[in-house]
Amino acid sequence: MRDTRESRLLLVLLVAIAFALITVDIRGGEESPVDGARRAAATVFGPVENSVASAVNPVGNAIAAVRDSGERHNRIAELERENAALKAKLGSDDRNRSRVRELDNLLKKAGAGQYGIKAAEVIAIGAAQGFNWTVTIDAGSNDGIKRDMTVINGDGLVGRVTTVGPGTATVLLANDPDFTVGTRMERSDELGFATGQGDRPLSVQLLNGKAKVKAGDRLVTFGSQADKPFVPGVPVGEVVRVDPSTGNLTRNIYVRPYVGFSKLDIVGVVVQAPRTDPRDTVLPPKPTPEPTVTVTVTPSPAATPSGAPSGQPEEE
Repeated sequence: MRDTRESRLLLVLLVAIAFALITVDIRGGEESPVDGARRAAATVFGPVENSVASAVNPVGNAIAAVRDSGERHNRIAELERENAALKAKLGSDDRNRSRVRELDNLLKKAGAGQYGIKAAEVIAIGAAQGFNWTVTIDAGSNDGIKRDMTVINGDGLVGRVTTVGPGTATVLLANDPDFTVGTRMERSDELGFATGQGDRPLSVQLLNGKAKVKAGDRLVTFGSQADKPFVPGVPVGEVVRVDPSTGNLTRNIYVRPYVGFSKLDIVGVVVQAPRTDPRDTVLPPKPTPEPTVTVTVTPSPAATPSGAPSGQPEEE
């Protein structure tokens, strides 16, 4: 429509009629004369509105879903971070609990043998001085550590100190091929010399070729002169194999060490030897075998039809 005088008059007229209808509708309230027209319009245009709404609502729902999805994603990411932090804390707590148990076992072992020890932590594994099986500990001469001191943990003999620095020391492990320690058999007191064989059992040469020994027998350190490099009574391991006796002056046996050399953490350097030989008191208690339960079934005697015991005649 072109902008003419007639079109402007028509527009003014329509606006006036609209205002008049609004005024009549407001004053009429529920009895408004235009209420019928409103219902008719709702009848005509309602289905169209529903169709438009049904077409538009999925789009709105999708937008809301995307917005909620972003919020859920952020929440999931936050929960994942919290979960990872909790797992790390639990892992740290598990390690701390494990180290507390190791230290507790070490102190119990030292108490049983009356060894004065300096606790230390293994901080490195490797050939610090050209040896195949060594560890470095975080204690040295500043802590009273000296060369040729015995090193133990909660399980038994770890090795001996070979090199000492101000704050660290190198320990030659008992499974190193260059390691040799005097041993004594539990109860029988048979003496021998144990030599390391890496990840294989220790090789022990008993001085008595006719010594009676069997799998499961246990050994401790015999001790050295002036308690260096070895104090007496430290558990070494259990016999796992015995070579047949050949009538020689010595006899070879093989011993599984108590200590796990590949998982060392907390150790103790014996800085003060016991006043007396602890003998076998430091060895762990032997497990007691569980009692075997025997069930004996006694068959009941057969009964005759009349209830009389079998083998007796029935009374007429």
